[in-house]
Amino acid sequence: MNTEQFSSMLEEKGIRLSQQQLDQYETYYRTLVEWNEKMNLTAITEKPEVYLKHFFDSISAAFYFDFTGSLHICDVGAGAGFPSIPIKIAFPNLHITIVDSLNKRIQFLEHLAKELKLEHVRFVHDRAETFGQNPEHRESYDVVTARAVARLSVLSELCLPLVKVGGTFIAMKAASANEEVGAGKKAVAILGGKIEETFSFTLPIEESERNILLIKKEKSTPKKYPRKPGTPNKTPIE
Repeated sequence: MNTEQFSSMLEEKGIRLSQQQLDQYETYYRTLVEWNEKMNLTAITEKPEVYLKHFFDSISAAFYFDFTGSLHICDVGAGAGFPSIPIKIAFPNLHITIVDSLNKRIQFLEHLAKELKLEHVRFVHDRAETFGQNPEHRESYDVVTARAVARLSVLSELCLPLVKVGGTFIAMKAASANEEVGAGKKAVAILGGKIEETFSFTLPIEESERNILLIKKEKSTPKKYPRKPGTPNKTPIE
């Protein structure tokens, strides 16, 4: 996907980017590749692939959810900033918090935010499990996003405690989402959520399957969740 395709395919979806925003994606790409030589941020470094599999794929959440308005969003395990930074560039009004367990990635994101001149972003070095028990952050976000971090039963325990009641958890998945939804429904319900809609689409050009799950937070998460670091992964709620 070249930059013209990136821009025109987003415009088809009603997302019109200014030259300044396109320049920000270009800076993002250059900074990502430059830092990737020093530390492992992504296996995808070819420009057309970064634009398709990182930038466009991240923004695809906005095809199914309205990001206009000054929403407070938490991105769990964002790695090199996906999906929240590409979404933030497209919707500058958003307030973004990224939590990641690796300090090196946080340093990259802090540098990136300066390069992109982003406002209303903060980066927290923490495990999602401890972050979710922090009273400052627990049940305080309008939206929580996660992209390909873990299977749904595990991911829900890391993310739903951060979503305020009435807010939305957006889980971005590749294929096999149906199996995960079946296996993860109970965990979602225990944690106070309800799977509202699942959208499937094909990523253009390479034609690979993508799934976006919108999970509504209906009631407060029981205090014992999330459990201690590592526990959700070892013994998922079943």
